[in-house]
Amino acid sequence: MRYMLLICGEEPETSGSEGSADLPGCDGWAAEMARRGVLLGGAGLQPSGTATTVRVRDDEVLIVDGPFAETKDQIGGFALIECADLDEAIEVASSHPAAGRWSVEIRPIWE
Repeated sequence: MRYMLLICGEEPETSGSEGSADLPGCDGWAAEMARRGVLLGGAGLQPSGTATTVRVRDDEVLIVDGPFAETKDQIGGFALIECADLDEAIEVASSHPAAGRWSVEIRPIWE
């Protein structure tokens, strides 16, 4: 079964490259998960201030710069994994370096 791991945490207050993409250990985690055949893809994301949110209401396209929700925690990255079951997905998510600093949400993919 495929799962999306959403790496969620508070964004750094300073601009620059600091963030989930530069979290120590991510490269090693990705290499190990690829070696195991679990990791299908993933990436770190630029800060939420670079986002564009699109909604359509009554046939009108509404565009908002930045995230739609006002919250401290933002999605800083993602990983697409394939595991035998939720137990394996939890093991994979808990081994991600972000789990010790932020949170990793596991979402099953519709299949």
